[in-house]
This record gives sequence, structure tokens and C-alpha cells, in this order.
Amino acid sequence: MQARRLPALRGWNWITEGFRLFRVNPALLTFLVFGYWLVLAVLNLLPLIGIALAPLCMPAFLVSVMNGCRALEGKTGNDFGLLFSGFRQNRAALLILGAVYLLSSIAVFAASAVFDGGELLNIVLGNQPPPEDWTQHGDLVLALQAILLMLTPVLMAFWFAPMLSAWDNVPAGKALFFSFVACLRNWRAFLVYGLGVTFISAILPGLILHPLNLVLSKSMLSVVAVAMSLPLLFVFTPTLFASFYVSYRDVFTRAAHVTDATDTMDAADA
Repeated sequence: MQARRLPALRGWNWITEGFRLFRVNPALLTFLVFGYWLVLAVLNLLPLIGIALAPLCMPAFLVSVMNGCRALEGKTGNDFGLLFSGFRQNRAALLILGAVYLLSSIAVFAASAVFDGGELLNIVLGNQPPPEDWTQHGDLVLALQAILLMLTPVLMAFWFAPMLSAWDNVPAGKALFFSFVACLRNWRAFLVYGLGVTFISAILPGLILHPLNLVLSKSMLSVVAVAMSLPLLFVFTPTLFASFYVSYRDVFTRAAHVTDATDTMDAADA
């Protein structure tokens, strides 16, 4: 198996190529993404076991969405039954990945108690309501920043891992390692990717709403804000999931149309 080192610009191309995939069949990709969210939300509602069952199933459902992206790119079908297709591919490894993700998340949030005495953890668990003004709670902000920092290596390890296990039959431990190394080697592309996502989802709406705030009433501004949120929800969110697939394809497969990648790493034999 080979992980490729890509130029920084590929990070932006992941977004644009994800949008092209979305345009192939918007209904299918939107269905898969919102179906993924809905099933995990329902699992979370199950008493006692839901809080553990949802993370366990998350890698398999993510692979289901990625199966849809791969089908759209290969024009091999538009079956809405793809929502559960991830459970047919190396199910044991995907469940292990889910368990590791659950334990990692628990460890990260537990570690945040060092900064705020466990207040943020209680908010996440629903034991107490979130504060109305976060800026007035310095310990909470510090804990949130610590969580984001600690979650970064976790996200790096899980970014490609479900696809590596499902599509390349890589054991869970190796998949986590290969994913982390691949993200580390492509940090420039991921930096551009993150900046692009931030610009589209946060900065651009702010640039549009700020001048409108000067000329529109509060009620009209709320209407405009809701109208702007709909494309972000129903277009950009599926595009974002498609970009996950594009990043995997670029880093771990030799797509014929990708010619600007440099430096190949022989990660291991699958």
C-alpha cells in the first residue's frame, strides 16, 4: 500500500472535486449524509447502550457514505440501499475502529477536566446546561481549546482508517497508523483544505451578512441568515463528505487524472 505526498493546492481541489461528485447525483449523496446523521442520532437516543453503540457503528456508516461517493465517481449505480453497505466490508475491523474512537474520545474529554474540573464533560453528557456566554467562563474556553488540540491526532488517525479497513482490508491498528502518517505527510494539503472549509462555511457568510447588518432590520437579517444556511446545509455538507472520499482517493490510490502528486511512501503491504 502506498500513501502519496500531495502539493498544498490539492487541499482546495478536494473541495471542488467533492462538489463535482455532489452534482452527479445530489439526491443520493444528500440522502446518504443525512441518513448517516439520522441513524447515529437515533442510536444515541437508545437508553444505556446508545451512547456507546453510535460511535461503534460510526465507521461503518461513514464507509457507506464513501461507497456512495465511489459509486457516483464510477457511475456504477445510485442505490439508496448503500446507506447500510458499510457493514458488509471488513465489519470486525470497523467495529474495532469504532471502539477505539469511543475510548479515545472519552480519554480526551476526561483529560479536559484538568482545565475546568469536569464542567465541559458534564455539559457534553447533558448533566448541566451550557452557559449563555462562553466568554465569561475562561476555564471552559481553555478546556475546549485543549480538547481541540488533543483531538487533532485522533482525527488524523481516523481520517482514512475506515476506508483503509473496508476497501483495502487493512487491520484496524495498521489503518490508524497509516492514516496518521498519511495526514502528517500531507499537512500542507490539509492546511489549505481546512482554510478552504473555514472560508466557505464561516468567513464568507460573515462577509455577506456584515454589510447587510447595516441596512436591514434584525428580523430581515434573520431571514437572510436562514436562507444562507440552507445551501451550506444541503449543498456544502454533502460536498464536504464527498471531499473526504476525494482525499482518500488522492492519497492512497493512483488516479489517472491526478498528475501533480510528488513523493510516494511504501507504507506497508496490505
